[in-house]
Amino acid sequence: MAVQPALTELPISTADSGFYRGFSQTVAVTSKVLIAALVIWAIVFPEQSGAVLNKINALILASFNYWYIWTVTLFVVVCIALAIWPTAGRLKLGTADSKPEFSNFSWFSMMFGAGIGVGMLTWAVAEPVYHFNNNPDVIKGLTEGATEGNIRAAYKWSFLHWGLGAWACYAIAGLALGFFSYRRGLPLTMRSSLTPIFGKTLSGGLGNIVDIVAVVATILGVAQTLGFGVEQFVSGLTRIGIDGLTNEEGTANTTGILVAIVVIMCASTLSALSGVGKGIKWLSNINMGLSIALLTFFLLFGATFFGLKALVLGIWDYLVALPAMSIDVWSSDGVEGSVASKLEGWQGGWSVFYWAWWIAFAPFVGLFLARISKGRTIREFVLGAMIVPSLMCFVWFTWAGGTAIDLELNGGANGVIMNAPDGDKIFAMTNFMLEPISSTLSWLMAAMIVVLLMTYLVTTADSAVLIVNTINAAGDEGPKARPHILFWGVALGAVVAALLLVGGLKAIQTAMVIGALPFSVVMVLQCVALVKAIYNDGRREAAGQPTTVESAS
Repeated sequence: MAVQPALTELPISTADSGFYRGFSQTVAVTSKVLIAALVIWAIVFPEQSGAVLNKINALILASFNYWYIWTVTLFVVVCIALAIWPTAGRLKLGTADSKPEFSNFSWFSMMFGAGIGVGMLTWAVAEPVYHFNNNPDVIKGLTEGATEGNIRAAYKWSFLHWGLGAWACYAIAGLALGFFSYRRGLPLTMRSSLTPIFGKTLSGGLGNIVDIVAVVATILGVAQTLGFGVEQFVSGLTRIGIDGLTNEEGTANTTGILVAIVVIMCASTLSALSGVGKGIKWLSNINMGLSIALLTFFLLFGATFFGLKALVLGIWDYLVALPAMSIDVWSSDGVEGSVASKLEGWQGGWSVFYWAWWIAFAPFVGLFLARISKGRTIREFVLGAMIVPSLMCFVWFTWAGGTAIDLELNGGANGVIMNAPDGDKIFAMTNFMLEPISSTLSWLMAAMIVVLLMTYLVTTADSAVLIVNTINAAGDEGPKARPHILFWGVALGAVVAALLLVGGLKAIQTAMVIGALPFSVVMVLQCVALVKAIYNDGRREAAGQPTTVESAS
């Protein structure tokens, strides 16, 4: 059977005039209505919205835990297969003469900053410390929490959530978008990635639904990241002497939340107005430079040997255990407090939550990665967007988190770090290390972390605003009308503030897990579409048919 020519046109209806000129009104208006409705519902009916969201969340965690665990495993397998498949690995995200727009340093800086950078400042310390105290191996009785014998298990489970699985989610979305946009000339929007399955029908209602799902998932996924960032930003401001922003428990109060949101969203909106090549690029380079400086501090003055040992053994343990960790799904036996129930609760609160978070974040990071990766091969993209960032995360977790664990075990911290709120742990650790030497040095380190956190949060938020507008504008990467950028800047801040004020981080987590479910279906279809398109391109080349938009013209 002869293979059909590659689809190189996917018209999407956009407004010719008026406020929504150049935008798909159906996608833009529906997305705005849904996000606005969520904000209003959360503020006006906080108890009702919280109860409903929690019920839906509980149903998803109980009924779709298998789905989340196994779909992320699928993404890892597909990414690795595409990189080593000769036919796929050599293909460019673009035509034969396409060249990368950004240097490797800028490319990696933007990718890391938008993809996961802000999480490093919270979780590189907080997660290893948590898993040092409790993880599935402790629940099963294989190791004892808060002891030296549990260090390797703590890193094995920490690496699971920040390693190949996380970046495979981003890589699948980025590959699918880059492949069909830059090789086929299709719009840089989610619906284009499904054309091998649904074809030209994506020009209409089905394509609108796919893009709307992507926009809502993006807003909720980014809100999750900003929610953690806001808590940590307020902790940092308190550490450098700005009082009145936290409550008795050390977490952000209403004033702190609002101050942080206004500062972050104003800066990010201004950066978004300047575009990817200016504000976002420069901010990404700055935060990468500061990240290297902070990591160098931990390498030189932290638990250097402890971190190196944890890195080597952690990677080994992670890779050996990865197949089992990727497919095992634990179910409760109905007995409260049993090992089975504890394992199910741990997996729902950690692995399933993380996979939902990365999936919700994937349309934003994926489209952003595609936008900055034109001209790179699939193999280069997978190595750059999946392997290298995973290793960078592992280094952060072992030297920053390892220093915290070593200080608690051997350095006399006595709970100073362990008992601090998650967002404050890195400040508590650096203060414990530097305060005895010089209070000025301790203040300067806290100030540097606050600036670094600010650049990461601004990079994430302004990138998200540009990506949402690109989807709403039917994949148009050009300049967007300022009112739309301003709207999504305000909307993103409002979502974070509303959910934090009515239910804290738990409310954001709940909304995000719900929003991720429909987009996870889109991502599975993206895997099928990619494999089908690359296989058919091999058949087209054998038959002398064009496979890219330029050679087809």
